[in-house]
Amino acid sequence: MPMEKMPDGTVLLTGGNPQIAKGDGRDPVRAYLDAMPGWKGEIGRHLDALILDEVPEVTQAVRWNSPFYGIEDNGWFLSMHCMSKYVKVTWLNGGDLDPPPPEGSKYPAVRYSNIHEHDEIDDDQVRTWIRQAAELPGDETF
Repeated sequence: MPMEKMPDGTVLLTGGNPQIAKGDGRDPVRAYLDAMPGWKGEIGRHLDALILDEVPEVTQAVRWNSPFYGIEDNGWFLSMHCMSKYVKVTWLNGGDLDPPPPEGSKYPAVRYSNIHEHDEIDDDQVRTWIRQAAELPGDETF
């Protein structure tokens, strides 16, 4: 899939994933969320709102064209990335969540939730995972 350029100049990479410069804090994450195309953006903004509601003290950053959420001095617990047919939510400590998110990884600690365009998001389950993930030790990816 060729790269696509949005009217604001943001480049969409393969799968419609926004190319956002590495950065720390809310601003680069907001830029990522705002650049997510169509229904993917709706999902991203919805998940972001759930995270901010459940973990108001969350730390945020963008790395590798993906927003990350974590707890200062405790590591990163969640990331998301636009794929062609879904938004991949990476639970960096998902192997310790109860119940674990549905998709496995080659890394036992990591689990995924792949959210497709017409999937109904179980907000209660996602909120539970967010709270659990934020309380557990996170990943020291960077």
